[in-house]
Amino acid sequence: MKKRYPRTLSAGANNTVIAISETEAGKLFKEDTRSDIGSEAEKMKFANSINDLVVKFLRLEVFGEDAEMLVMERLFPYDFRAFEYEKRELFFDVFESELEQLHKAGFVHRDLRRPSDMPGLTFDNIFLTNTGIRLIDVGISALKTQVGPKLFDRFVEQERKELEGFRSFFLSR
Repeated sequence: MKKRYPRTLSAGANNTVIAISETEAGKLFKEDTRSDIGSEAEKMKFANSINDLVVKFLRLEVFGEDAEMLVMERLFPYDFRAFEYEKRELFFDVFESELEQLHKAGFVHRDLRRPSDMPGLTFDNIFLTNTGIRLIDVGISALKTQVGPKLFDRFVEQERKELEGFRSFFLSR
């Protein structure tokens, strides 16, 4: 059984996210995952330099005796069904535009829609916050400079399909 950390916000297949404060959350990396944490931090910083769609990277830290931690802003998601259809259309239009900005700059999230065999909600990496729609968990995201144009274009095409699925989900509820 996985270790349960105090102040756990969520736990995925590889990492646990904990609340550090009212403004910060930390994604824990156990064992020798320095390359993973560094890669995720770099992709987050890259996306943050383009626009505000991806959760903000703050710093890297050591957590206790056995883990490293990627510290990011803490987001408080809203239930999108509390907003009128017209407002959700506007939220989605801004989201789509910001996602396209990231694609043009060479960043693709790659995890808008969870695979059906993974636990969690279908679109649980997409949050509606008081500042609009935001993306979390850039662990499998890709930069065009790292994967090359052909693979990057394939990832973007898949993400556009996932985006259409999210649009239907977000607007039809």
